[in-house]
Amino acid sequence: MIAPVGDGDYDALLPLVADYQRFYGVSSPDEQRNREFFSRFLGDSDAGCILAARQSGHFVGYACLYFASSSVEAEDIVIMNDLYVVPDARGGGVGRRLIDATTELARTRQVRRVRWSTAIDNRRAQRLYEQMGAERTAWFEYEVLIDPP
Repeated sequence: MIAPVGDGDYDALLPLVADYQRFYGVSSPDEQRNREFFSRFLGDSDAGCILAARQSGHFVGYACLYFASSSVEAEDIVIMNDLYVVPDARGGGVGRRLIDATTELARTRQVRRVRWSTAIDNRRAQRLYEQMGAERTAWFEYEVLIDPP
């Protein structure tokens, strides 16, 4: 079952967020910072939402969606910023169901585009995305870290 995460089950989701971060190289995810940051996507939020997949009452995956806009197309878009499936559930269609739920949510919001990215070496995810009919595009991403004042 795929459904938005609410306040009542938020604590059960946070370990998956930390696992996602570790997958992408964060050695020690900050639980309190995660709790505060991701809470903006709970309930009826203008920022986005978190869709979670459950099996036998436990979370087995999630997608964190940002409601954003694209100045290139001059329209609103949905960015699937995170897509994570626990190792034991991979290959069972959970990722596919999360992507389908994301595109359905975009339709209900009358948004034409859903975008996401993955690491260049994450071939497992890329195989899934290509099966979903997603078009691969190539952009270079740059990052500048700014020290706080």
